[in-house]
Amino acid sequence: MPDADELVANALAAVRGTDVRLAERQLDHLMVGTGATDGTTAVDAALLRRLVRGVARLWPRGWQPVDVDRITSRRLDARAARLVRDAMAAQRRDQAEPVPAWWDEQLRELAAEARSDNDRGVLAAWSAREGLDRADALRTAVDALALVESLPPIAVLRPPPGSAGAAPARPAGTARSGSPMLDRVRALLAKAESTTFPAEAEALTGKAQELIARHSIDEALLAAGADRGDVPGGVRLSTDAPYAGAKALLVQEVAAANRCEAVWSDDLGFTTVLGWPADLLAVEVLYTSLLVQATSAMLRGRAERRAGSGRRTKVWDESFLNAFALRIGERLRAATDAATDAADQAAAQTAGAERLLPVLAARGEAVRERLDTLFPGVTRHRLSARDAEGWSSGTSAADRASLDVGGGRKPRQVPGRPDPR
Repeated sequence: MPDADELVANALAAVRGTDVRLAERQLDHLMVGTGATDGTTAVDAALLRRLVRGVARLWPRGWQPVDVDRITSRRLDARAARLVRDAMAAQRRDQAEPVPAWWDEQLRELAAEARSDNDRGVLAAWSAREGLDRADALRTAVDALALVESLPPIAVLRPPPGSAGAAPARPAGTARSGSPMLDRVRALLAKAESTTFPAEAEALTGKAQELIARHSIDEALLAAGADRGDVPGGVRLSTDAPYAGAKALLVQEVAAANRCEAVWSDDLGFTTVLGWPADLLAVEVLYTSLLVQATSAMLRGRAERRAGSGRRTKVWDESFLNAFALRIGERLRAATDAATDAADQAAAQTAGAERLLPVLAARGEAVRERLDTLFPGVTRHRLSARDAEGWSSGTSAADRASLDVGGGRKPRQVPGRPDPR
């Protein structure tokens, strides 16, 4: 009779193949276990051990807990994601090497907590919480294992556990999320999301971007004065279906307005944003809010469309969201430019007036160098806008929802991006 590890390996190989009946037979073998008194418990422990080893191998390959949780939910389901959280918690429990504070913060946010001191009871406890019978529990566990072991390497944005620099007091590329400025920005954006008056949303979002731009400039000058030798960091934002391309475009536009670079990984369901700590935090907060505003405006626009127009909703929605993203980007950049000009003029009144623009230029170059290092083969992706009515409505919605804080310029036309004209 095969041992537990061999049974798990056979089931995994069958799931990866195309023979459905073979996969079911191997699942039956897992159900039976090794034939020993504790044969089924041994199978559970073997499954969890291999799953724990699988997630541990992901960390040096660029994956973070939130990334693994996101893709498990995307490709499998919430139940499988909760099992993987238990595996990540078990792996963290046994992690002897240094672990950065932000890593534990991610696990806490995912509610990934070790629920047992050994591997034998974890799978049974998880299946009981989920209300699964043994066959469904084993099937889900094998599917989760197959996914975890199939994930490709991605960019390493922060030192993973056990690596050099894994546990500094404040990791490079991170920013405080509880600053008074950020609290004010979140409050302004919450009001912009909830108001039914477009002019009010415009003013609130404009004020938020103005605060963000001023704070970014202050942080840039402070960091330059301290000469800490940091390098730009990165975050990954979900750009999953539906309308993944439009979401990725919105991230790109918000990132560009805040001196960041963005790269979309369509097959993995996220966009990586590279930049300095305060700017990355700004992109996260703004993207989340503007996605809410864009979705609300799109749904209102749908309701206002002429009945019986014959246009497909999906095509209209994509055109609407693409236009919204481009228009928002134009206005966000105008707000950033206005804040930079104001800061530059203020600096002209003091000693060292020549410092601001060179500092910003140097930081921008560092972000681009980081992009070239992490994504040497990045390419442009062309998004289509096939519905003129949707495009016009999206542009108008962005005019109402975005900014008007002085200045303005025509958006830069990037290869692979639809021309708004």
